Amino acid sequence: MKAVVITDNEEPIDLVELPVPEIKEGNCLIRLKAAALNRRDQWIREGMYPGIKHGTVLGSDGCGLVEDGPKQWVGKSVIINPNVDWGDDLNAQSAEYSVLGMPTNGTLAEYISIPSHRIHEKPPHLSDEEAAALPLAGLTAYRATIKKGAVGKGTNVLVTGAGGGVSQFAIAFAVASGADVYVTSGSDQKIQRAVNQGAKAGFNYKNDRWFKGTLAVGGFDTIVDSAGGDQMNNYLKIIKPGGRIVMYGSTTGHPQKLDVFRLFWSQAQIVGSTMGNDEEFVEMIEWVKNHKIKPTIDKVYTEEDYIAAFDRFKDTEAFGKIILKFRTN
Repeated sequence: MKAVVITDNEEPIDLVELPVPEIKEGNCLIRLKAAALNRRDQWIREGMYPGIKHGTVLGSDGCGLVEDGPKQWVGKSVIINPNVDWGDDLNAQSAEYSVLGMPTNGTLAEYISIPSHRIHEKPPHLSDEEAAALPLAGLTAYRATIKKGAVGKGTNVLVTGAGGGVSQFAIAFAVASGADVYVTSGSDQKIQRAVNQGAKAGFNYKNDRWFKGTLAVGGFDTIVDSAGGDQMNNYLKIIKPGGRIVMYGSTTGHPQKLDVFRLFWSQAQIVGSTMGNDEEFVEMIEWVKNHKIKPTIDKVYTEEDYIAAFDRFKDTEAFGKIILKFRTN
């Protein structure tokens, strides 16, 4: 089978031929119809991820057809829960926790062998490409927005970085919950696309005083953020008393300084969130099915264009999830 692996070559990702994986007892052999890339795949490519194991098949998200395994699964279209060893504590992952695709072989391949308890039936309203885009980003957004962020009807929510895979789901989940949703982006075009998808308005963070434009909103009950950096102090200016700033990433690094006085005086909470437990994965799928949520697909690539698919993360025009498909599937 063809698969995209991480190497120690000058170009770290390579499309190679590997044996179709063997079926262990309790596993399912899945012929992948579509797989989605995540930013972690690009970080692994760039050597910016811990514990890189050369020769590993990359990819955390996939949708496919079960060809072999427990007979109740054979012939079904499924998606894969990318959690590996979350552990028994629903509040936080275990020390052994990892995500499919490093160091465990992932979904950027024609086939994958996976324990049957890791798969779920594909939501029927989604295409294969849309379903492939769901697992990692959907779970991360669900936990950050609905569970940790307590977003619901009547709340004011700010989702930062409109256009990213997780932020797209965060916007969709918040809109479906009945919240009043606002976004930030460095692109007016992306802001308009978010408004077309249900957001009330947006603010361009390339304007140093962007947060002044939020005054008419009256503050935010929840801010869902993956950027971190020096924007943190701006968030503290616009969060409502007792509000929550939920952080699921830090793409712009650490803030040079944090306005601790404003933090404690506002009674605000800074809440960390990473992925989500297996129960939340099931809840997320039901949420998607009940609200007929569809992922935003940026572009679909075939295997010979795998380099272009990874490079798409460098393109500031990217909006939504990047999909890779193998022609044989």
